[in-house]
Amino acid sequence: MWAELAPIGRHRDSGGYRRYAWTGADGDCRDWFRAQAEARGLTLETDRNGNQWAWLGDPLAGDAVVTGSHLDSVPDGGAFDGPLGVVSSFAALDELRRRGVEFTKPLAITNFGDEEGARFGLACVGSRLAAGQLTVEAAHRLRDAEGVTLPQAMAAAGYDPDAIGPDPERLARIGAFVELHVEQGRALDLTGDPVGIASAIWPHGRWRFDFRGEANHAGTTRLTDRRDPMLTYAETVLAARREAELAGALATFGKIAVEPNGVNAIPSLVRGWLDSRAADQDTLDTVVAAVERAAREHAERAGIDLDVVRESFTPVVEFQHALRDELSTLLKGAAHGTGRPVPVLGTGAGHDAGILSASVPTAMLFVRNPTGISHSPAEHAAEDDCVAGVTALADVLEGLACR
Repeated sequence: MWAELAPIGRHRDSGGYRRYAWTGADGDCRDWFRAQAEARGLTLETDRNGNQWAWLGDPLAGDAVVTGSHLDSVPDGGAFDGPLGVVSSFAALDELRRRGVEFTKPLAITNFGDEEGARFGLACVGSRLAAGQLTVEAAHRLRDAEGVTLPQAMAAAGYDPDAIGPDPERLARIGAFVELHVEQGRALDLTGDPVGIASAIWPHGRWRFDFRGEANHAGTTRLTDRRDPMLTYAETVLAARREAELAGALATFGKIAVEPNGVNAIPSLVRGWLDSRAADQDTLDTVVAAVERAAREHAERAGIDLDVVRESFTPVVEFQHALRDELSTLLKGAAHGTGRPVPVLGTGAGHDAGILSASVPTAMLFVRNPTGISHSPAEHAAEDDCVAGVTALADVLEGLACR
């Protein structure tokens, strides 16, 4: 499976993946998912929001156990973020069939659409729509960098954008959702464990900073006569790093758009996106407020106009303790190589499981990432650890769906 999926959407020069929502690469990933479902005799459904579901058993029976992740990527992302969870879900089903277990509940494997938000700027669009955390009106306003709206992109890919919206009936039929994901950090590498269990997802969000100055000639305009928003933006980037360090949080300006974007032109507009995350809400609020305050102080001194817009936000997600503890019980024993209890760890990365947690009992498994690098072609997990993840997921699914 891994070999078949690996070439899809891979960029020849960077070696990273560009699997953006509702593009050709996304369509090829969906075809791959369909082929895997058909090869196993599963019933394939695509819901009103473009999420794929491969069912074993009656989807309408209720109390279903669901696993899966996503197949889309960030720009030039790695091979494991998302796809490892989907591949491992099919492999775990294969393992359960090898064991000869009898399922007492329906089982589904999912591929949630547009988890990374690389094209339209909002993460977890498919699961947010299903859970009612993104309104239809707001979804229809989403545009990519070329001005293409989400409805236009869906229609071009052969889907009905007028059908999108909350899907409470489907979610009500799920008894538990377990997502396996490559760890996006080095906690497991430091403890020497191949697999871990998620405790919580940090609160996080994205804020757009629009710095507006005055376009002018770079070769003729005196420094003292300039209203250059790039300088204010640069001061804000430094402020974000400083405030995050002081608070023990994370703050990153990783995306920028400049107008008119000429080598010999002073910008009229610099638009930068802040991604900030922290272990608790108060810390996150403190960091973002401090960054905005610093930006406004620098902007006022330089004669720059500033607008700040919060484009997305996800509050802290504390995974259901009962399900989390059940996973810990199911994974006790020497099958996973260490003889120690499986570690429970938090994460600063958002996931579909976090979105669904408000509607469905959810849990997550992490597979060790030896370098901690993620959202990069250097992202990696060793084959032995991936196999340990499959075994752990199979054990969990057997405990939840075969009793």
